[in-house]
Amino acid sequence: MLRTGFAVVSAVPIGVLVYQSLTFLSSSAAWDGPAAVPQSNGVTVFDDHSPSVANLDADLLEALRRAATDAAADGVEFVVNSGWRSPEYQAQLLREAVSKYGSEHEAARWVAAPTTSAHVSGQAVDIGPTAAAAWLSAHGAEYGLCQIYSNEPWHYELRPEASEHGCPSPYADPTQDPRMQQ
Repeated sequence: MLRTGFAVVSAVPIGVLVYQSLTFLSSSAAWDGPAAVPQSNGVTVFDDHSPSVANLDADLLEALRRAATDAAADGVEFVVNSGWRSPEYQAQLLREAVSKYGSEHEAARWVAAPTTSAHVSGQAVDIGPTAAAAWLSAHGAEYGLCQIYSNEPWHYELRPEASEHGCPSPYADPTQDPRMQQ
């Protein structure tokens, strides 16, 4: 009887995760598009030689490494699809998104300006593959790692209070984030 109750409680978050992952994979906003994120070629959170990793905030990187170590025990590897970005690269991504989506307003749903981007400040990381993002969705709060935007299941930022209080509800997309209104 107890096992059945546990399965039902566990099935709900897993079902949501599967639905979110499938929605992401079937949307036009897959990895080839929204932010034109360059492929990482297998860079992990342990690759200090990569500027994408080496320039991340030290606390964010430490939390990512703890989570990645624990995820590896579950057979999941974290790949850094995008971490720290230079202001110039962020500006290029924004120009490409405006071209792709036809307006600054639509592009802002996927790419922040260099002056507001958490990637430029080293405060954000895009984690792949889908299994790693799903693992973080289920366990990230334990490490203070939270999904910030509903439309970006790969984008994580450090929220240290999440380890005690859980992650805050994600914004629908970056246009809803007050930090992007600067």
